[in-house]
Amino acid sequence: MLTYSIELMIFIFGICMGSFLNVCICRLPGSSSIINPARSICPNCKNFIKFYDNIPILSYLWLKGKCRQCGFPIAFRYLLVELTGGFFALCTYYKFGITIEAFVYYALILSLIVITFIDVDHQIIPDVITLPGIPIFFFASFTLAAITYKDSLLGILVGGGSLLLIAETYKLLTKKEGMGGGDIKLLAMIGAALGWEGVLFTIFMGSAIGTLTGIILMLRTHKGLKLAIPFGPFLSLGAIGYIFFGSSIISWYLN
Repeated sequence: MLTYSIELMIFIFGICMGSFLNVCICRLPGSSSIINPARSICPNCKNFIKFYDNIPILSYLWLKGKCRQCGFPIAFRYLLVELTGGFFALCTYYKFGITIEAFVYYALILSLIVITFIDVDHQIIPDVITLPGIPIFFFASFTLAAITYKDSLLGILVGGGSLLLIAETYKLLTKKEGMGGGDIKLLAMIGAALGWEGVLFTIFMGSAIGTLTGIILMLRTHKGLKLAIPFGPFLSLGAIGYIFFGSSIISWYLN
């Protein structure tokens, strides 16, 4: 019974964090404050949402995905992000227990969720997340058992340097901008948290998933090579995959 109580509290904490992520996803692209105003606002009628209409998951279901005051539909994404926050809170708990590792990796996952949705919507990766994230996760490496601060530093260099090299090579060959600077800083942040092995895994998995997704979208949209696909979400998927399955997959591959 105690175990289920802990799991429930962790899930509730996770969906509350997911609710906060929705605020970040909406406000960061416009450089708006995520603190002021503290209360959420309906994007249609601009009225403040009552606290009892802002309870994660429950309010969305009770209101049937609509604003109480104007009836404007609330995107299903809000519910999805809240559920994702709760899901990964439980995943990190099951994987790492209640530890420093769980806190660090969950913080990384939350950052990657925000980056994913913003990159999908606006094709940008906010510096306000990645630039502070690089030193924060570097210093966090001193508390982690999986990597050392040397691994973290090498991860930053390999992560940022590898994509910078790819971007500059593409630009030299095509005279066009290919990969944005946001992806470079994102991979440097991932390298700070996961080390150089995590960077290589992230690049491989992100490229594989991105290539497959790109082929499917090109066949469906008939846009060919003109189709622009943000790379940030695939790097994020690769990094999250490494957190939970990286060691097992690498061991399986080597054996």
